[in-house]
Amino acid sequence: MDTITLWHITPWEFAALAAAAALVGFSKTAVSGANTVSLAIFAAVLPARGSTGVLLPLLMVGDVLAVLTYRRHAHWPTLWRLFPAVIAGVLVGTLFLMWAGDGAVRTSIGAILLLMAAVTVWRRRSATEAAPEEVTMRAGRVKARSYGVLGGFTTMVANAGGPVMSMYLLSAGFRKLSFLGTSAWFFLIVNASKVPFSVGLGLIDGHSLLLDAALALFVLPGAYLGRLTVHRINQRVFEQLVIAATVVGGVQLLLR
Repeated sequence: MDTITLWHITPWEFAALAAAAALVGFSKTAVSGANTVSLAIFAAVLPARGSTGVLLPLLMVGDVLAVLTYRRHAHWPTLWRLFPAVIAGVLVGTLFLMWAGDGAVRTSIGAILLLMAAVTVWRRRSATEAAPEEVTMRAGRVKARSYGVLGGFTTMVANAGGPVMSMYLLSAGFRKLSFLGTSAWFFLIVNASKVPFSVGLGLIDGHSLLLDAALALFVLPGAYLGRLTVHRINQRVFEQLVIAATVVGGVQLLLR
């Protein structure tokens, strides 16, 4: 029995999933947060809960490619500051998935993403240029913990932590390459930590991994295209694209 028949999807639906997988690769190496569109496509084609289990291994493939590309640009003090709060958010997200329906999950995350985008736009209008280290120190632990918990929660319940982390890194003044490097390491570690929880919830199983095997190859050209494109995008356009992707993802979650 082939993968398409096993999941009861049509060739056109598989093509949509393949395009979404390519977008995962592109988002990991170019415009972080763009994979919220992939999230929406997967949830439209597959059962909502099951789609998160299929998408997670594909995100990890993209994470590995992003780390290989931008590993030298990560800002580790920011990562160490975020991880404890993210772990707490993942645990809360796991508990939330045990009882919440799809509607509650979509509405909660969509509202959070739109709020984060609005706060970031407001802050950046009054912010001055500064190095990541300086702004991160000024941002303080409370801000890091707040974004960390939200990031852990949203990445656990819907693989939608990218936009939350994008808003944090933009608000902290990260430039393009340090943004991508820090984000790459962050999500490789966090997504790997989510695997046991996803298996325990039944979101990842033999069927989901079989579909992942068929879709993983499509992540590669997307990542390659992102790597070619990112150096041609100036910082201002990069930030606008990240915020726009976050808004689109939030609206899609609220309207779906």
